[in-house]
Amino acid sequence: QVQLVESGGGLVQAGGSLRLSCTASGGTSSFDSYAMGWFRQAPGKEREFVGGISRTERTIHADSVRGRFAISRDNAVNTVYLQMNNLRPEDTAVYYCAARPTYFSVYEYSYNYWGQGTQVTVSS
Repeated sequence: QVQLVESGGGLVQAGGSLRLSCTASGGTSSFDSYAMGWFRQAPGKEREFVGGISRTERTIHADSVRGRFAISRDNAVNTVYLQMNNLRPEDTAVYYCAARPTYFSVYEYSYNYWGQGTQVTVSS
C-alpha cells in the first residue's frame, strides 16, 4: 500500500506563489513506476484534474492552470511537486496528489492511491 502525504498549502494573496509537495512511502514498487496526478476540490464543487506527470516526466496540465502551474518529480526522494504561480482566488481548493501504476490519467477514478489533501487559499 502506497501512502501519499501532501504539504506546502497555505494562505497566499492573489498573484503569489506556492509549491506543494507530495511524498510517497510504502508499496512494493518503486516510486518511479508510478504516474502521479494532482487534483483539487473547491467548496461545493466536484474534484477536478489539475495536472499529471508520467514515469518519463511527460507532463499535462488542465487548461485552467496551464502556464501558471508546473508539475515535476524527484524520484530520488519519492516526491512530486506542484509549483503554482500567479495564483487566483478561484484556485482556492483542497489539493490532492494521487498515484497509479504505469501511465498517467486525467480521470480520478483511475488512480489507486490518494493523499489526505492540503488546503490552498488565495485571497483577493
